[in-house]
Amino acid sequence: MRTHQGGDDCSYSCVTQEEDAKGKVGITLSKELMAVAGNALKVNISKLGPLVLPIPEQLLFLAAMILSNVLKLKIRSHVPDFKLAVEHFYIHAGGHAVLDELEKSLELTPRPMEPSRMTVHRFGNTSSSSLRYELSYCEAKGWMSRRDRVWQIAFASGFKCNSAVWRALHTVNGVHKNPCTEEIDKRSMFAVLLMISQLVYICM
Repeated sequence: MRTHQGGDDCSYSCVTQEEDAKGKVGITLSKELMAVAGNALKVNISKLGPLVLPIPEQLLFLAAMILSNVLKLKIRSHVPDFKLAVEHFYIHAGGHAVLDELEKSLELTPRPMEPSRMTVHRFGNTSSSSLRYELSYCEAKGWMSRRDRVWQIAFASGFKCNSAVWRALHTVNGVHKNPCTEEIDKRSMFAVLLMISQLVYICM
């Protein structure tokens, strides 16, 4: 599912390539980036939801939209529980702020966020390719079982939000070699500490 919001000036200009005062070419991120990304994700979810969500979740989402947009009632919009639709979340690891915002928006717990946060920790911001590292992390941990569903969420300038939902064809009991196999054991304690810190953050 591809959402492109280039027709909106704020979305179009939130990520630009520019020269600085010294003539160095770099990327400029506007302060509206997180709001733009959140809106793009919301549009993407509204189109993706009917394709993957269970019927009860679709009905709740539809009812909330009708009450809010048609009847103009001031109610909290229903955030679909995508944990009922997919087992694994691989989110564009563009930085801690991006992951914090998406964890909050999708109402996720630290466990589904672990592959994304560990990818940022080890590899930094590798843009959309971070989704492949997150898949490698999940396989190295032995979390991928047959028929598990995976939701990959990526962002790009434009502004674009892209989603892909996959289903595992077989269980991955172990991998001989991938970018995470050598580090997975020694980083298990870090993952535990990371989840604890996130729980503390959520409870504050």
